[in-house]
Amino acid sequence: MAPLRIIFMGTADFSCASLEALAAEPRFQVVAVVTQPDKPKGRDLKLQPSPVKVVAEKLGIPVLQPTRARDEKFIGELKAWQPDLMVVVAYGQILPAAILDLPPHGCLNVHGSLLPKYRGAAPIQRAMANGDTETGIAIMKMDIGLDTGPVLSMQSTPISTEEDCPALYARLALMGAKLLVETIHGWVAGAITPQPQPAEGATYAAKIKKEDAHVDWNLPATVIWNRLRAFTPWPGAFTFLPAEPKPLLLKIWKVEVVAKTGIPGEILTADKTGIVVGCGQNALRILELQREGGRRQTAEQFLAGSPFKPGTKLG
Repeated sequence: MAPLRIIFMGTADFSCASLEALAAEPRFQVVAVVTQPDKPKGRDLKLQPSPVKVVAEKLGIPVLQPTRARDEKFIGELKAWQPDLMVVVAYGQILPAAILDLPPHGCLNVHGSLLPKYRGAAPIQRAMANGDTETGIAIMKMDIGLDTGPVLSMQSTPISTEEDCPALYARLALMGAKLLVETIHGWVAGAITPQPQPAEGATYAAKIKKEDAHVDWNLPATVIWNRLRAFTPWPGAFTFLPAEPKPLLLKIWKVEVVAKTGIPGEILTADKTGIVVGCGQNALRILELQREGGRRQTAEQFLAGSPFKPGTKLG
């Protein structure tokens, strides 16, 4: 039997494990990879390829980088590859019906949540930021809605309190890759019946913005702690220290919840064990932080050059 011809569409780091898993499966043939155009990065704004493009080139798979996936010329290129199936993982563009209906076995998507919860762009970060204790992977047959297609398979996993977002991302990426390969075999063999998503429980995980990571000290310490884990390393939780001529931005890298009470945002103690700040409920001890334009430091290192006085208000 001829290998299943697959076109893979993806851009982010989260996509790479799925691409590698598909390429390693003897019964599949990844004939082409579609990813976002190279983007300027760094101080010199040098064009950088997406993580998926880097992997595809290592695997020797042809790469397509349309500016707009709905462009008719590009859709014509996809048809020429005669795919049996398309797989989409964190690609970054909404696909038109002309692409979704192109392959005989449709377009499958690897989504980082237990659908219908957390449809949208940032399901993993939003689950962690909201303090969820469980998340997972859903393999969905795509339709023209935003993550509204029927689900082919799903697998759950606990969110460890020891994990930050990069760790959870990496673990879910590997889970998704394994589940994807298993699901494709069952789907193509006709052994899987798509299950429509229930309307009840549907939520939307909006794209993360920089301002989401501005610490609101009026929130309970546990809520702030969850948000910090979710927004590390990007956009990175931050607060402001009063200074002249303008407040100084402080990026907060690592904290722990402590059973103390105080005015939200006020520094309660500052010593080599950390900088304790009052919250809406309990307090946070800042263990690692970074001055704007400086390097990441432990609280003890930071305080050696920037003494904090109790009563100083962060905001």
